[in-house]
Amino acid sequence: MRIGVIGAGPWAHTAAGPALTAHPDIEFVGVWARRPEQAQDLGTEVFDDVDSLIDAVDAVAFAVPPTVQAELATKALDRGKHVLLDKPIAGTLDDARRLVDAVDRAGVMSMVTLTRRFAPETREFLASLDGHDWAAATGTWLSGALLGGEYSSSTWRQEGGALMDVGPHVFDLLDCALGPITDVVSTRRDVETDTWSITLAHEDKTSSVVLSMRTPVMPSVLKVVVSGDGGVRELSDRTTAAVECYRVLLDEFLESVRTGVPHACSAQRGLHLQEVIEKVLRLKPPRR
Repeated sequence: MRIGVIGAGPWAHTAAGPALTAHPDIEFVGVWARRPEQAQDLGTEVFDDVDSLIDAVDAVAFAVPPTVQAELATKALDRGKHVLLDKPIAGTLDDARRLVDAVDRAGVMSMVTLTRRFAPETREFLASLDGHDWAAATGTWLSGALLGGEYSSSTWRQEGGALMDVGPHVFDLLDCALGPITDVVSTRRDVETDTWSITLAHEDKTSSVVLSMRTPVMPSVLKVVVSGDGGVRELSDRTTAAVECYRVLLDEFLESVRTGVPHACSAQRGLHLQEVIEKVLRLKPPRR
């Protein structure tokens, strides 16, 4: 399959570009970026305009801010291209809905890069939950990524903070563990550290979430703990690198395209997670 990348930020260099280059069943056709000089070292052709890139490929992978992604992905979908979307899939819920409508109209396959879902340690954890009635769960993601480092210069991450960037990952895992998130019960945000404390409803169960990307901790902390009649299960392992997760994602994306069967992490999944984000924002959390 011929795939091109839109965007040349840290994610393109760390995960998408290397994984596409190394995959035996993919031709990494090229990249388009608003700042073409940032794309020079991705080892592929740098296109002068986005339309030329879209026309040259079968699928487009995105590594751009969510507000930009919604517009450009719709452009690709209108030309019948499959899409690999970053999370969150759009800047607003309305844009996310329009994007999913475009996927449905095009009749193509989509996938959202919920990276940790493609790690073997995550899959082992989720498989261990089968056959039990879990009563509650907690999800935590704490990092200092916005205090310094390659992602700290990302404007959309600085503005959206942990809720927009790592929130979808944690919401997704809790949704898998306890069943679909149906509502947001409460939220609180510490502005200085951008620490979100959120309570989620899952039908007849609840989970709690703590998120921050401005907490000085190294390495980052990702922990999901589930409790119930099966005792306690914990996921705290992040040893699988993002590029390896992306390789597995590509394998499953190709299989989805081949069979015509939407993946569990399709754009529809992205819309569900965007709905959760919107419910958090609508509660207007008290600040400290």
